[in-house]
Amino acid sequence: MHQALLVPEVLLEIFAYLNTIPSKTTSTLKLFAALARTCKIFYEPAMDVLWTEIHGLEPLLGCVTRLHPLIDRRGTMWDCDQSWAKGVEPLSAREVHQFLRHSFRVRALNIQSYHPHLLSVIPAEAYVFPRLKSLSLSITYLNLFLPRMLHRCHLSSVDEGLQSFVTRCIALEHLCIHRTPGIHDIGNTANELSLLSDRIRWCTRLVTLYCPMLDWETWKHLSHLPTLLKLEIDRGPEYEDPPSLSNRDLVNLSFLNITSLSFLQLYNSANIIIVMQHSQFPSLKNFKFQAFYLSLEEAEQLLHALSHCKACRTLEEIIICCLEVRRELEYPEFLTPTPHLLCFTQLRTLQLMFTDFYIYLDNDLLLQAMSIWPHIRTLKINYSDASMSSSGSEVTLHGLFTALSLCPHLHTLQVPINTAIIDVDPDAEPMQHISLRSLELETSDPEIADADAETLAGIISAWLPCIDRVRNMGRSWHEVNVHLISLRAATAPYDVEAS
Repeated sequence: MHQALLVPEVLLEIFAYLNTIPSKTTSTLKLFAALARTCKIFYEPAMDVLWTEIHGLEPLLGCVTRLHPLIDRRGTMWDCDQSWAKGVEPLSAREVHQFLRHSFRVRALNIQSYHPHLLSVIPAEAYVFPRLKSLSLSITYLNLFLPRMLHRCHLSSVDEGLQSFVTRCIALEHLCIHRTPGIHDIGNTANELSLLSDRIRWCTRLVTLYCPMLDWETWKHLSHLPTLLKLEIDRGPEYEDPPSLSNRDLVNLSFLNITSLSFLQLYNSANIIIVMQHSQFPSLKNFKFQAFYLSLEEAEQLLHALSHCKACRTLEEIIICCLEVRRELEYPEFLTPTPHLLCFTQLRTLQLMFTDFYIYLDNDLLLQAMSIWPHIRTLKINYSDASMSSSGSEVTLHGLFTALSLCPHLHTLQVPINTAIIDVDPDAEPMQHISLRSLELETSDPEIADADAETLAGIISAWLPCIDRVRNMGRSWHEVNVHLISLRAATAPYDVEAS
């Protein structure tokens, strides 16, 4: 054996590297199991790697001599099949030592099923996993799995165990609470959310937080956390009674260091808009808002609040989308979001999708926006209802190509366009845009005439040399794409010779 392998630091570096390389002939687990059996020097570091991350408690329970045959015959279906534990006697004091043989090595633990009666002999205050850093838990039994140095935790239920959770895990940095429907009675959700808000106010070192809607006192607590960088509120369909925000309690808040802010699966946007109207995010880079329904008035309020949250110099990504159509419009309603968004000079991604009103866009607005967003890489303005796609658009081909000349980094573009008039001369010298790779154009015309299709294909081929087809929800651009494919095939040999 080479002398270098006797140096623990060198051996750990080698094992860490081996753990990152996928093997075609054997699994990583089998590789380190073999290394552990090779010699005494390899045993400890190899076993640490083997037990770093486990899914379920069955690997540890399998170390108990009496339980090993029951678990081994089930193969690897540990989390799916829980029947093996029915009627099995709890662990004895001697067997607990077998169960804990390797628990001190575990750094990451994912538990989808749990058999509490088996571990009833272990006292609740025991630290079974003293070096655990990451925990994902879909059960309500927390006490055995909470070392003081736990950094990351993913829970799918809310219960009284949260009290011991936040007081014992003093180093917690990443908390995700994603309630699984069906675990609790829907009628208890209001109490759960109140309990959750109360417990989160005990957490003082959070870096990332993913949870349902919070009350205003908790929002104020989070605004004072200098460590908090990412906040994601997922209301979820299972929470029917979120905390209400009282006007008498509202004060202006400043979240100095949050860089990523997301609101997902919202059934009622009013509370979130209130939060945005009373908050500042001077470091914000990413903003995502996903609602099942958003009225025209709420959309205006949200955009206005976003433009006044002090993120004009930092915000790089904005995604706002609605998921459901709630009503049929007797008269068209238009939203003009561009003026609200012109303050964000560092914008890289803008994605807007609304269902119950039109987004108005014309050549002047598009040109103005592109002149202010020189770093833009993705621009998507689309509708879930294809029939609405270009109803509010006055963007023409000439306006589109003029705007494209101002954003050399644009990679993905999806906008409604008016093809009633082709205002680009097919024989004019094109200003080619070479970074655009994905183009989706929506038009109100169900079909484009053959003559226009050929002309459009020629123009797109000349001005956008990296676009081989126009993506579309319907069939209006089908003929254009047929001509585009022919043009690309005809020029391909010349392109190869040129290269």
